[in-house]
Amino acid sequence: MKNSITILFIGLFHVVFAQQHITGNIIDKQTNEPLSGVDIYAPEIHKGTTSDFDGNFTIKNIPNKNIKLIFSYVGYKNQTVLITNTTALKISLEEAETHLDEVIISTLFNKLQSQNVMKVEHHSLKKLKELGNATLIEGLATIPGVAQVSTGVSIGKPVIRGLTGNRVLVYAQGVRLENQQFGDEHGLGINEAGIGSVEVIKGPASLLYGSDALGGVLYFNTEKFANTNETNIEVTEKYFSNTNGFNTTAMVKNSSEKFKFIGRATYDTHQDYKISKGEKVTNTRYNEQDYKLGMGFSNDKISSTLRYNFNKLDLGINEEGIAMQTNTRTPEYPKQQVFNHIVSLHNRLFFKNSKLDANFGYLFNDRSEFEDSDIASLRMHLKTVNYDMKYFLPKIKKVEAIFGVQGMYQTNTNKAEEILIPDATINDFGIFTTTNSEWNTNVIQAGIRLDNRKINTKEYGIATDLEYINAVNKTFTSFNVSLGYKTEPFKKTIMRLNIATGFRAPNIAELTSNGVHEGTNRYEKGNSELKNEQNLQLDIALAYKNEHIEVFANSFYNSIQKYIFLAPNGTEIDGNNVFNYTQDDAHLFGGEFGFDLHPHPLDWLHIQSSFETVIAKQKNGDYLPLIPANKINTVLKSDFNISKLLQDAYFSINLKNVLKQDKVSSNETKNNAYNLINLGLGGTIKRKNITIDLSINANNIFDTKYISHLSRLKVDNIPNAGRNVAFGLDFKF
Repeated sequence: MKNSITILFIGLFHVVFAQQHITGNIIDKQTNEPLSGVDIYAPEIHKGTTSDFDGNFTIKNIPNKNIKLIFSYVGYKNQTVLITNTTALKISLEEAETHLDEVIISTLFNKLQSQNVMKVEHHSLKKLKELGNATLIEGLATIPGVAQVSTGVSIGKPVIRGLTGNRVLVYAQGVRLENQQFGDEHGLGINEAGIGSVEVIKGPASLLYGSDALGGVLYFNTEKFANTNETNIEVTEKYFSNTNGFNTTAMVKNSSEKFKFIGRATYDTHQDYKISKGEKVTNTRYNEQDYKLGMGFSNDKISSTLRYNFNKLDLGINEEGIAMQTNTRTPEYPKQQVFNHIVSLHNRLFFKNSKLDANFGYLFNDRSEFEDSDIASLRMHLKTVNYDMKYFLPKIKKVEAIFGVQGMYQTNTNKAEEILIPDATINDFGIFTTTNSEWNTNVIQAGIRLDNRKINTKEYGIATDLEYINAVNKTFTSFNVSLGYKTEPFKKTIMRLNIATGFRAPNIAELTSNGVHEGTNRYEKGNSELKNEQNLQLDIALAYKNEHIEVFANSFYNSIQKYIFLAPNGTEIDGNNVFNYTQDDAHLFGGEFGFDLHPHPLDWLHIQSSFETVIAKQKNGDYLPLIPANKINTVLKSDFNISKLLQDAYFSINLKNVLKQDKVSSNETKNNAYNLINLGLGGTIKRKNITIDLSINANNIFDTKYISHLSRLKVDNIPNAGRNVAFGLDFKF
């Protein structure tokens, strides 16, 4: 692998002086008038430009074949063009009837959403915040089928159709996040600054990503580099009333014909969060630092991108509930400190009629917990190297095929006295192939994959001791298949049918846990005899849209063999209830249903509403734990301009109706229904070379007192956050 990396680094900086370029002209399809300011972007080489006053554009140093260009313009349909020669392009864009048709990056063939076999939710972070959401995880929870397991406002883990933790794979910078994600008492370890959009795959994606994608994938798309021969500077400041919090971020990026650079720094600081009527939840304060760097190189033979992200999070652990009321921002004991390093190298090599992706990642997670002093009682170093190689075979008519290998090498090392999970080594290797075939309005996609995971852990203690942890040497193997079909049975109607298997190997905590640590209310015991979780899921998605309305209905049935979960055994150790990891067959079913009304000629008005439901049971009929309540989410949004003073302005009202959750496991309590109202207001001011984006987001404006069923503070009867008003100013130069 070292030789491969060396060759790729040489390729990264080897300048090839070929001047392959593409030119074109863009017009309105109806009027034939030129369109200026159209965004032209080649995602495979991270290169873009905009059309001039006459609709003309030029992009230099690009591959002469098999490269996609995406044309996007506000109010018009996105268009993707596959470049097969250097002839000047003539592009005609037509006005959009509904939402923009986005290119999906998280699936292998990078199709437009309308061409994609899988229904993937794609949302820009800016649009999510326009719906009245102050933070990243709050925005994600508004996507139909997505919820969050939360601890206050600083910690949130995604839930996709009732599955969370190691069953949901998170990707950032194009690599899978590995940061002890089985633990609920810390967040994702990434900051929203520098993230352009998010894609959500709801359902098994093991064919694409291997183990841990059994429940779905959350894929964060990094912000784009600057357009060719441009320099952009951005400074953002936000204030959050609930935590008296401040967020400051600064960014600079520059691109030439071949080289690109981007740098971003962010600082977040917050006091304890307030519940309804103003009381603070003690020691939920946190401080976060985040730094991102990116460099890119591209010519007509290769495109390479090297990125680095450093994230430091200091946060308190609530043990006293609502106790001492202070305004300090420094976490008290017990507390956590988490360092995350992510390095990613992405390469795409272009051949005559094919291409090769060669991607590598290195992650270092340093997680410490402090009970009553600056000496860590628990400290773990998790180091992960992963690789992802995909060869795109030459396209034969309308048939595309990919062959790939993926793998991971991971070590966990303890650096303190307390042992949550033992020193361990994990080796993953997967091999797969998939094809995509199109004809008329039909698409079929199929694939197969074989995975192998080896887990070796170290023995701790003496066999007769209570804290003894046995050594584990296990191999887990799984074979998975996927088949999808997309068609348009009627005009303006899309139907998708997908059936796929997925798997998840038991994680180290489930195999070896033996103890309790700060941030939990239970003594957990692992089970070294656990087997693979294996699932089979059927998805049916229907969507109809015209110029006035879009209606969708997505349903699923998910059967999971040997589902792993924690169950109380009725005993206590040192005052903590003992929970054992166990397995049972389970099934989950439900879906998301809704509409988006945007009546023409009232282009400024949008009324969106969705209903989502999940029911999850064990084989014996008992309900599974941590299943989100049924929810209705409704948004009324208006887009407008105020002369030349305020452009692209919006106002939104978001009503969340969370229904009663009475389908709970034996160790959970039922949850009452509650309603929340959020507001969003913002717009853009343009002055010469400065653009200012303003935003005001108000969450829970009536200061409703409620407890989410998925809140980890629920067991202590601690409510979620009360009213929070966030003010934002974003300066772009």
